[in-house]
Amino acid sequence: MTNEEELGIDLKEGVESSALLVGAYQGNTNLSICQEHLEELENLAETFGVPVLEKIPVHLRKIEAATYLSKGKLEEIAEKVVDTKANLVIIDEEISPAQQRNLEKLLKVAVMDRTELILEIFAQRAQTKEAQLQIELARTRYEFPRLKRLWSHFSRQRASGGYLKGEGEKQIEIDRRLLNRRLTRLEQELKEIKRYRQTQSAARRRSGVPTFAIVGYTNAGKSTLLNALTQSDVLVEDKLFATLDPTTRKFQLPNNEEVLLTDTVGFIRKLPHSLVAAFRSTLEAALHDDVLLHLIDVSHPLAEEHAETTRTLLKELNAQDESILTILNKVDQCPDQQMISRLRMHYPNTVAISATERTGFDELAQMMMRELLERRKIVKLKVPQSEYALVATLRNEGKILYEEYEGNDVILRAEVPINLLHRFDVYLDED
Repeated sequence: MTNEEELGIDLKEGVESSALLVGAYQGNTNLSICQEHLEELENLAETFGVPVLEKIPVHLRKIEAATYLSKGKLEEIAEKVVDTKANLVIIDEEISPAQQRNLEKLLKVAVMDRTELILEIFAQRAQTKEAQLQIELARTRYEFPRLKRLWSHFSRQRASGGYLKGEGEKQIEIDRRLLNRRLTRLEQELKEIKRYRQTQSAARRRSGVPTFAIVGYTNAGKSTLLNALTQSDVLVEDKLFATLDPTTRKFQLPNNEEVLLTDTVGFIRKLPHSLVAAFRSTLEAALHDDVLLHLIDVSHPLAEEHAETTRTLLKELNAQDESILTILNKVDQCPDQQMISRLRMHYPNTVAISATERTGFDELAQMMMRELLERRKIVKLKVPQSEYALVATLRNEGKILYEEYEGNDVILRAEVPINLLHRFDVYLDED
C-alpha cells in the first residue's frame, strides 16, 4: 500500500474534489480582512471547479517552520476534514514544499497552496500560445522543488553497507533532468515570441495610433469596459481571471481620433512571483503603450487594497505614475461614498464610471484626449537631409502629418512626444 492510500489522498484523474479553505491572521482586528481574503479564495476555488465545504480563519501567533500552522489548529482542521469528508485543503498562502508534505501527512488529504491554485486556473484558461508557454514555465518552476513530494510514496531500498537509491529517488533524478530540459525549451520559445511581440509593438508605434492599456485587479470589469467602449464581444464572466490573453480593439474619441484599447490579464493579491516573471513580456507590452487605464471596482469592500496591489505590481514592472489614469468603476453599486472620495484623493487623474450602465464615458473620453494632448506637441520642423535619422525617429516615436522636400531640407509638420522635443529644438521652423 502506498503512502497516498494510507493517507486517503486520492490522486486519480476525474475524481471530484471538495475543499476546506484555511486562512491565517494575526491580531484580533485582522479577522474581518482574513474573512474577505477567504471569500476571494473561495471564488478562486470555484473558478477552478472545486466546491468549497467550509472556510476556516485561523489565528496565528507564529508560523511553524515544519507545518506553517500550530499543532492545535491542525488537530481542529483534521477533525473538520473527517466531519465534512473533504479530500482537499487549500491554504491561502504560499507554503514551502516541506510544509506541504508535512501537512498532507498530518491531515491525511491532499494540500494545495494559493500559488498552485492560481497556476492551475491560469493553465485552464490560457488560450494563446504565448500564455500557455508562460504558464507552463511558471508551473515547471513551481514543480521543481516539489519533486520529492510527488515521489515520496517510493521507499528507499536497503542493501548491505548502507542504502541504495530507491525507485522514487531514481525517478526524481530523471524528472529533474526532464524539467531542466523543459525549462530550457520554454525559455527559448518565449524569447522568440517576445521578439515577435517587440516587432508588433514597433509597427504599432510607427502607425502613430495611441494605445491605452486597461489594467487592474481581476474581476474589476476590464473586459466589460472594453466591450462597452468598442461595441465588441470579449468574454465577460463573473469569475476571477476570466480573461488571460490580451485583446485589442479600436476606439474613436469624440475628436475623431482613433486609439487602441487593450484589455490585459488581471492582477491579484499575492500573485505568484513565478507568474509575475512569466507574464512580464505581456505586461511590459502594456507598459510601453501611451497610457495605462487603472480600473478599480469601488463596490468591493477591499477596493483600496486591490488598488494598492495593482500599483505595487506595476511598480515592480517599472510603470511610471504619470502614465496612469485611474478609473473608478461600478460607482452605481458602491455602498460607501467615502471610499470613492478617499480613492479620488489618493490617486490623481481620476474619473468615476459605471461600465455596465455606460455612465461617465464622456468624462473618461475627455480625460483621454487631454492626456494625449499633454503628451504630444504639433510642431513644424526643417530638418537637413543629412540628419534624416531624426525623421526616422519621428516615424517610430511620433506621427508625421505632412512631409515635403525643399532643397537639402525636409519640411515636416509632426506630432512629437514631449520627451523627444528637446532633440528637435534647433530644427523648429517658427515661420
